[in-house]
Amino acid sequence: MRQITVLGGCGAFPEPGRACSGFAVDWDGHRLVLDLGYATLPRLLAHWPDGAPDAVVITHEHPDHCVDLHGLFRLRFYGSPGAPRLPLYCPPGVLDRLAGLEPDVDLRAVFDVRPLPGTHRVGPFRLTGLPLPHFVPNAGVRLEAGGTVLAYSGDTGPDPRLADLGRDADLFIVEATDRPGETGAAVRNLLTSAEAGRWARHAGARRLMLTHFWPGNDRAAAVAAARAEFGGEVLAADEGRTVVLDGRRHPGET
Repeated sequence: MRQITVLGGCGAFPEPGRACSGFAVDWDGHRLVLDLGYATLPRLLAHWPDGAPDAVVITHEHPDHCVDLHGLFRLRFYGSPGAPRLPLYCPPGVLDRLAGLEPDVDLRAVFDVRPLPGTHRVGPFRLTGLPLPHFVPNAGVRLEAGGTVLAYSGDTGPDPRLADLGRDADLFIVEATDRPGETGAAVRNLLTSAEAGRWARHAGARRLMLTHFWPGNDRAAAVAAARAEFGGEVLAADEGRTVVLDGRRHPGET
């Protein structure tokens, strides 16, 4: 099984029945999590009832991308004492942000922290983290295995490294916040749906998934705006959506 499942696709805070940023990757028995924002942990436990990923990757310290990592900490600290530490790939600041929730216990008792940006071997994957502009340190993530490339922007403003991040990706997951007033800002830290489509085109990606939707935004309109810029298939990161990953053919969807 080689697939990715959307745990959540909201930015800032979850809409009713939805969750913030999070994705579960299954690759021939290896389990990897990309981000764990608000309300993603219950969905992760529905997907993997034992709550036992092999690795976690967090793009940055904003709570809509990392707060449920603290829930996973408690699950392992209290539910599986003595278990091996879980590899956690993240930029500086993630554990500092969460430490205030659990000041009496070092989160490193559960997590083996490894730095992003950087390059690592993670199970079957070559993981490359590229720095991308945001309000805090943020790493876009590129996973390569078996001829397949999966790329994920985290949160980002427009930046040429987005094309490198998603180069020839089978699936490029790009934030499409469309936050009012963002496009007029002197310094850009978020993208529009049209820009997400444009960067996917520059990268030569085969398929684009939009994520990090600002609450209340029309997801169908966001997909249409991205399609106007990108000739491949465009999907929305709707909770529960699963996309098959296979570099030997066009990725399928269930």
